[in-house]
Amino acid sequence: MKKLIIFISICLILLAFISPYITKVYAVESPNEFSATNTEAESNLVKLKENQAKSLEEYQQKYGSDTYGFTAYVLHIVQIYSIPFCFLGIVISIIYKVVIGERHLENAEKGLGMIVAIVTITIICQILPLIFAIVVKVGRE
Repeated sequence: MKKLIIFISICLILLAFISPYITKVYAVESPNEFSATNTEAESNLVKLKENQAKSLEEYQQKYGSDTYGFTAYVLHIVQIYSIPFCFLGIVISIIYKVVIGERHLENAEKGLGMIVAIVTITIICQILPLIFAIVVKVGRE
């Protein structure tokens, strides 16, 4: 029973993190509604693409170089998306440590090692853009 409760709670946590990324599906009754929702979807995609291009241009202007701007932009994207992967990795590691490691001690040690590795990688992903900005700014002076 305890394992079932842990499994259900982990599934709910994962669903909470993944739900913003799940696209909405609309029921289409007529071709006119389809073209309206298709046009809205295309306009949303175009807006997202323009925002990303604008953000990339801002980074390129801020750093004064296309290469440095692109690198800073990629590091910013890595910084943002490392957080959900960190939570997912910690949940999987806890499953190894607590649920599976209850019967097999080598899996408990594996889970602890995974937790340490995932937290270390997440900290590196969070600090790397700051280190890059400092190195670029100090290196140019």
